[in-house]
Amino acid sequence: MGVAIAAMVTAVVGVLGTLLAPLIAQRSAAAQRAQETVETDRRRTFEERRAAYTAMNRASRQFHTLLKDALHRLRDGVYTPEDRALVEETRRDYRDRYAEAQMIVPQRILEASRDLNSVLAAADAAAKRLDRGVAPHAESPETALSDLQAAEPKLTALHLLMRLDLGIED
Repeated sequence: MGVAIAAMVTAVVGVLGTLLAPLIAQRSAAAQRAQETVETDRRRTFEERRAAYTAMNRASRQFHTLLKDALHRLRDGVYTPEDRALVEETRRDYRDRYAEAQMIVPQRILEASRDLNSVLAAADAAAKRLDRGVAPHAESPETALSDLQAAEPKLTALHLLMRLDLGIED
């Protein structure tokens, strides 16, 4: 009787193994696909964030540079309609890069960008008032340039935060 039971147990285990092997293989393949999907999403998110940071960094530095140039030109009396148009176009690009980034970057990056934006926006507003001849008596290209210097450490701080968020440490 022991041999018959052993044979029957062996047959049942064999049948169960045959029936369960495809299920185990299917679950294993599904788990592997899920892991690949997670990895693909992680890479996509990283690339989106990197692209947003690159665009934000470029646009903020370009806007800063053009504002500085505009204030120098206003001081020297050589500010042209082409200069105005270029500053305005760059300001719009800067605003658009920030708007794009809002949906994919962490709050700490947005806060650092807002800190920078407050300085750049104040310089932009000063340049517009100076250009239109409606600046308060105490406001001049020199004072606006001096105030704009506050953007430089904020640009650096934003740049460093973005690099750290991407895992780039010096």
